[in-house]
Amino acid sequence: MTANRFTGNEADNAQRIVRLEEQLAHQAKTIEELSATMAAQWEQLDAARRKLDALAERFMALEETTLPGPEITKPPHY
Repeated sequence: MTANRFTGNEADNAQRIVRLEEQLAHQAKTIEELSATMAAQWEQLDAARRKLDALAERFMALEETTLPGPEITKPPHY
């Protein structure tokens, strides 16, 4: 029979600490993964925003060149 260095409540506490450490390690890994995902999504959002701004500017420039000029008509008193 091997001697257990923890007895009774001490063994329960040691097991509890191990479970807490495992849970903490899992949560730390999850946080790192979420952070990396958020960073990647932020880059995609930023690229999409820049593209949208460029397209909006291009659209406005095209709209300005295609708008018809004011119609030349004689004033009503002629």
